[in-house]
Amino acid sequence: MRLFHNKEAIAIFDKLKTETINLFLLIGIALLVLEFTFHDGGYVFFLVITIGCIYFGRKKMPRSKGKFLFWFGMIFFTLTLLNTLAFKFLILAMLGYAIFQYVQSQKKPQMIKPESAIRLDKDPVEGIVMEKPLLSNILFGRQQTPKDIYEWQDINIQTGIGDTVIDLSNTVLPKEEAVIFIRGFIGNVQIYIPYELEVSLKHSVMAGAVNVLDYKESRKMNKTIFLETEAYKDAKEKLKICTSLLVGDIEVRRK
Repeated sequence: MRLFHNKEAIAIFDKLKTETINLFLLIGIALLVLEFTFHDGGYVFFLVITIGCIYFGRKKMPRSKGKFLFWFGMIFFTLTLLNTLAFKFLILAMLGYAIFQYVQSQKKPQMIKPESAIRLDKDPVEGIVMEKPLLSNILFGRQQTPKDIYEWQDINIQTGIGDTVIDLSNTVLPKEEAVIFIRGFIGNVQIYIPYELEVSLKHSVMAGAVNVLDYKESRKMNKTIFLETEAYKDAKEKLKICTSLLVGDIEVRRK
């Protein structure tokens, strides 16, 4: 080796029921009204002023006076809302719900089962094939490839908070270069590969450990590495992995 210097997963906000969203909004509006009431109308008066600045500033743009009024209104309108109890409640409520869903997803990781391609044959000469991705973009949660045999598809996903597990021992890779491309925020990436497979890895992380085949490196800060097995360039069957994480460990091992 040379070293060079989860059905389809669903994002957490898709899981929010309409009733839940409505409840959050109604409570937030109620708190907003109560806060304005108990502050003797001070918040309401200031919001009206800032909204007026935004309105008249937009009408007078692009003149300097218009720009000043517009951005003055936008900044102080935003700061006023951020300082309200209603806004703080909504943030805490959404954060609490997100943590709850994340904990649930860790207990029951989503299993992704690839579906048959959907063929659009409106044009008999140039037919279009649409396929469900093997893994999907998710904001929260852990996802992994099926434990049963599945059909391989190149992977290109973005993840928020959660782990990603890819097991290539249950699929048949093409007689060419297969690709895994993952961009993540917080979470670990585990990839299990067959013994005969040649691998190339380009990995970037702000804080995390690297454990790739025989190469191991403890948690490092702001690290970029390029690893490649010796026979990779001439191999007919090989795997290219590109990963980018803010915080998380990557592990690639044979199975």
